[in-house]
Amino acid sequence: MSSEAKRNLFLATVGFAISFALWGSIAGLAPIFRAEFRLTATQASLMVAIPVLLGSIGRVPMGLLTDRYGGRKVFSAVLMFGAIPALALALDHSYQSLLLWGFLIGVAGTSFAVGVGFAAPWVPPEKQGTALGIYGMGNIGQSVSVFGGPLLAGAIGVAATFPVFGLASLAWGVVFALYARNAARRGPPRTLRENLAVLRREPLAWVLSTFYFLTFGGFVALGIYLPSLLRDLFQFTPADAGARTAGFVVLATMSRPVGGWIADRIGGQRLLGYVFVGLAIFALPLMSLSIYLFTLGALTCAALLGLGNGGVFKLVPRYFPAQTGTVTGLVGAVGGLGGFFPPITLGIFRDLTGRYAPGFILLSAFAVGCALLLWRVRALHGPSTSTAAASSPTHDQ
Repeated sequence: MSSEAKRNLFLATVGFAISFALWGSIAGLAPIFRAEFRLTATQASLMVAIPVLLGSIGRVPMGLLTDRYGGRKVFSAVLMFGAIPALALALDHSYQSLLLWGFLIGVAGTSFAVGVGFAAPWVPPEKQGTALGIYGMGNIGQSVSVFGGPLLAGAIGVAATFPVFGLASLAWGVVFALYARNAARRGPPRTLRENLAVLRREPLAWVLSTFYFLTFGGFVALGIYLPSLLRDLFQFTPADAGARTAGFVVLATMSRPVGGWIADRIGGQRLLGYVFVGLAIFALPLMSLSIYLFTLGALTCAALLGLGNGGVFKLVPRYFPAQTGTVTGLVGAVGGLGGFFPPITLGIFRDLTGRYAPGFILLSAFAVGCALLLWRVRALHGPSTSTAAASSPTHDQ
């Protein structure tokens, strides 16, 4: 990897981490807001999930814009915009404002599709799994928000906490605009219609989206909801719940580049097979009221989800090298929605049944379904080892 590629990968990874910290800022403070506003489990789950909504559906247009105009301009704009809702929440963080401005904070979540489209062209295909795994370590930003948010709120107050994340996003947006550079294009930019065509005619793009719905959606859902769940079930303080959630996020984040590295060697499909089977098994201890069994399930799932994220995004630039941003937008959008619905589902189950267990049973069942779908994909497309994938035809011609 050239020094210029390393520099741009670094800029993108830090930008992604800052964006993710802003994206998860409300989730980190959720236990405080739930107690302050006396929210039900469903109301609290909606509050933490609402930023995920725009951060998910917005990935499709942002991926298209990245393919069309380049990641430097789009990523800079996303980072700078993030300061607006953060500063607004400093002035008013009522429950209604948290829903409104939290929705707009979701723009920060679209940075994932932008960054993948920006970073992937800088490295050759045989190293993209590792490079995008490194980029995915920007997920660490969520641990900053869930762990650092309550600590900051205790030290400087809730109102002053949001601008810390917002101003960091604004500052890095300026840095990115000044120092980042787009990789050389491989041919002329494609039109919007050409980029959208791949989403219409390629079932494989939707299959990868389904896999990411589980791996990234599961990571986001647990990452944003664990602080509230741990406080509810095990009576941890907000700071303790945030620290434990940060451990989950860090483990999942550190597993992501490992997943990319493994996928470079054994293929993304084979790795995902192991991940799906593991998730089907280890989602079940999350139903336990024993903190030891719950912790075992949570940490194992964190590692598997991180590995799976790396595996999925080994496959995207291989199958769609000329439209990485567009397909990443779709895959990231569906994956993000995978982080929107589970927290709400868990909150509804908690209010209706008094338990979270039905939600984790659904997680296990969905992992089984993904394993069966992966078996079908392998039958149609063959194994995607590094050598096989490099020699296989792309799907964008």
